[in-house]
Amino acid sequence: MAEFVQGFEALAKIGPCISIFGSARTSQGHKYYDLTVEVAERLSKEGFGIITGGGPGIMEAANKGAKQAGGASVGLNISLPFEQNNNQYIDIDKSIDFDYFFVRKIMFTKYAQGFIMMPGGWGTMDEFFEVATLIQTRKFAKIPMICVGKTYWQGLFAWMREVMQDTEHNISEGDLDLIKIADTADEVVDFLREFYTHNKLQPNF
Repeated sequence: MAEFVQGFEALAKIGPCISIFGSARTSQGHKYYDLTVEVAERLSKEGFGIITGGGPGIMEAANKGAKQAGGASVGLNISLPFEQNNNQYIDIDKSIDFDYFFVRKIMFTKYAQGFIMMPGGWGTMDEFFEVATLIQTRKFAKIPMICVGKTYWQGLFAWMREVMQDTEHNISEGDLDLIKIADTADEVVDFLREFYTHNKLQPNF
């Protein structure tokens, strides 16, 4: 309960944000690290705050981009036995620590006006399917979800289309169209700008 209260109090007045997910293992100099910095910096200049898991890798890159642009840089940190250490680019008043994944997930989803999935591991896939389910079931407002890195994501999307949708009929035609795949910062920014030209910024739930 204390984690819910802390999260709600810290995030309620930040304004429109984009949650960016991705691997903690992606190092500086990697193409996806650099791309994440660019995406976050440009989205910050568009007026969005950036929410990450607060750790290294892609999370660090996203917070770095936000910091370089002077935007809100939020870190939702989780206590783990490995990998997770708070990165240096989180705003001091927007660094929040969690012990429970389920509380942290609510903060990722409740305060985001868009979701960007960079290449990542099981944690990223967990968030990917969580957000995709919330969008598919209309449990919160219509909201953009973008997977960045076509080479990384295309195999998963091919399997979902061929097996989940066409063979087993476990998802409906059109479900995959709820998610956009992009390769560049231009594509991400243009898509979000276009989306919010025609849709209002509003609470998710």
